[in-house]
Amino acid sequence: MSRSRLILSALLLAVSGAALSAPATPAAAEEAEADANAVAERYATLLERDYVYPETGQRYAAAIRAGIVAGRYAPLAGAALARALDADVNAVQPDGHLHVRPPEGAAPPPDAHPGKPRGPKPPVEQAGWIAPGIAFIRFNLFPDDAAVTATAATFMADHADARAIVFDIRTNGGGGIEQMNVIFPWLFDRPTRLVTMATRASVDESGEGPLDEDVGLRLVAGDPGMVTREHWVTPNGDARLRDAKVYVLTSGGTGSAAEHFALAMKHTRRGVLVGSATGGANHFGRGESLGGGFQAFIPVGRTYDPVTGEDWEGDGVQPDIAVAPADALVRVLTDLGVAVDAAQRLSDAHRPAWPMERPRRRAS
Repeated sequence: MSRSRLILSALLLAVSGAALSAPATPAAAEEAEADANAVAERYATLLERDYVYPETGQRYAAAIRAGIVAGRYAPLAGAALARALDADVNAVQPDGHLHVRPPEGAAPPPDAHPGKPRGPKPPVEQAGWIAPGIAFIRFNLFPDDAAVTATAATFMADHADARAIVFDIRTNGGGGIEQMNVIFPWLFDRPTRLVTMATRASVDESGEGPLDEDVGLRLVAGDPGMVTREHWVTPNGDARLRDAKVYVLTSGGTGSAAEHFALAMKHTRRGVLVGSATGGANHFGRGESLGGGFQAFIPVGRTYDPVTGEDWEGDGVQPDIAVAPADALVRVLTDLGVAVDAAQRLSDAHRPAWPMERPRRRAS
């Protein structure tokens, strides 16, 4: 049995470099309880102070503090404490981004996707020509990584003569807008408003908000208590892709910034979404330390359709053409004139290795 497994099995022990066989003293047990409750209280404080919707943040904080009073967290450590906190806040109001991560070395939670590959997910896969005149690229995430942004820019330039481009974001869990900002200028013929992003004012004005004054973001008037920016695209000087067909493959595994990408294409009618509804994780935010090695993602803002004011939290961005995600590429290729048999072979060769459905929520 591994050491991390022992830590998970003996949740009453506060293991911090001591031998697992060492008996738990009353002082050590008291310290473990204090540490668990301190982590929970820090989480409650951050949610109350910074969560995108203040009233909901207060409800989250009240639920956590009730758990502290009831002694729910005191006997817990590691992944079990993280799961308990996740369960309690999501019982108040589910949020696709709310998540507590246990300290490094803690026993991992049950795998929400037992069949997924091990190891890191590559940001970009299978970029190139998938059929004559048809370009394909899969983004598994949109990282804050200059090299990935350069790859996206090179892909667009190298395939500027395409009659159609397929963006596969079926396994994209999110990230930022850096890659979008080098993709979109190729696709539009005029300056265009893509989406609106609103951050809780207290967070933004602290100077520690998650949005920089990035290219394409414009400050505008918005709701009270929020700092509002619109994401705009400005065309580049190359018109070759302005009339190219654009398809975006989506699934329940499409989350966060990838849903931003999907909504931008759908709202502007510049791209056709093919697959299933996206994962429904709208609220953007930032990571925060809870102490003791625990980290939490605190949602502090939301992204929404600038015309309707609606976001996709819980429901996802709906596809224009609803098909099983595994069949989405076949549908696109046949719509573009590829024979069914050939389209199926190409789809099989370009099937993502990572799951194409929303991860299951962890039980407490």
